[in-house]
Amino acid sequence: MDAQKYLWEGAIPLQIHLHESQVTALPPPPPALILAPRIGYLPLLAPLIKPYFSSTLPPGVDTIWFDYNGLPLKWYIPTGVLFDLLCPEPERPWNITVHFRGYPGNVLIPCEGEDSVKWSFINSLKEAAYIMNGNCKNVMNMSQSDQLELWNSVMNGNLEAYQRVSSKLKLATVDEYTSLCSPKSQQSLGETDLTNQVKTGRVPVRLYVLSVREHFDDLDEMPRVDSWEKISYINRPVEIRKEDKCFTLHDALKTLLPELFSDESLTGVKLSGVDFEDAVRNPNEEVSSDKVAGDQGQNAYKQAEAGHISSSAEIKLIRIQGIEPKLEIPFSWVANNLINPDYFLHICVYVEVAR
Repeated sequence: MDAQKYLWEGAIPLQIHLHESQVTALPPPPPALILAPRIGYLPLLAPLIKPYFSSTLPPGVDTIWFDYNGLPLKWYIPTGVLFDLLCPEPERPWNITVHFRGYPGNVLIPCEGEDSVKWSFINSLKEAAYIMNGNCKNVMNMSQSDQLELWNSVMNGNLEAYQRVSSKLKLATVDEYTSLCSPKSQQSLGETDLTNQVKTGRVPVRLYVLSVREHFDDLDEMPRVDSWEKISYINRPVEIRKEDKCFTLHDALKTLLPELFSDESLTGVKLSGVDFEDAVRNPNEEVSSDKVAGDQGQNAYKQAEAGHISSSAEIKLIRIQGIEPKLEIPFSWVANNLINPDYFLHICVYVEVAR
């Protein structure tokens, strides 16, 4: 519960600049400073941002979108995931630019404000339910009042309300499939009694793999991401089986990215992660650190060609909800405590690919 509480309270400090092309008054307005929820979405900040910049906008219809270093930000990816993915060396405050004109329809699918974000979230929830239970009837059969309460709980960061409504969906958690191996002692690995607790379980995972074809030693040397084609998006479940007595994050990554672990060795895998107990205490911004119809629904296992990983690649960093976890961390703990409200586990992986 402590981990989930930290997750829901986690926020990213934003410094939002109005794009210079839309400044019609001098002096230009100072940037807006906003604390954005990690589990939230950038378009939901519009009610705070529009009034702040309204006096200087040119005539026209407002269509809000954001960019970071010129890269349009995908609005259906949670704010915390965008931050983890695009800021390998965390930038605080995170300087992003807001636009009210010139929507980049060639890069972003249309967003009609809160309604678009809500239905993206619900579609993601349906997909997660299908992966976990084999169908999404419980989500589709939600009453309008429950659906509204669930969505409002996400917008308002109300964990108690979210748990009250989401419990009605009866989505299986990993605890029902496998016992946790002790985070404090690796001597107990493989000794956990699984009697009457275990069956096959599937964890919905959204994996974002940023492949860099240049050598870098420090994260601040990593080149900026200037195109989404450099990021592979893999939407893939991780299966936990009865015989997996202590299934770790390392095991899950081998399932998700087998080409990186073909030699069954951790040689060359560099992770400057935090300890398990540190991760529990500080899973938010203080630790250094969706399926959307039309854009991603065409292929749940799509991987961008430009971001294809070769066998001679090295994992530089893994980040989940602001945490840089050790590979030995039990995957069941990760899946139960670090999932987003859409029931997907969002994992960002930085990979250096040999040229």
